[in-house]
Amino acid sequence: MKIVAVCGMGIGTSVLLKMNAEKALRALDVDAEVEAADIGSARGAARMANLVLTSAELAEEIGDVPTEVIVISNFTDVAEITDKLSAFLAK
Repeated sequence: MKIVAVCGMGIGTSVLLKMNAEKALRALDVDAEVEAADIGSARGAARMANLVLTSAELAEEIGDVPTEVIVISNFTDVAEITDKLSAFLAK
């Protein structure tokens, strides 16, 4: 599975989200590749991914992409990320 973590600039917060998503995936015992991306490259990256993680504001900017976009309220909350990934995987 491929996941894209998106923030506005692609450096700070997307790397934080990427690292916390990787922690959540390990807790769920799921093998996945997580990539950090800025909003400018998010649409292209989303076309090759199974899932996009981002904030509510950026989810609107990403627009219509062929993969599910999950809004994360707190990029530092591993429990929130784990819960939302678990719900996605249960589908």
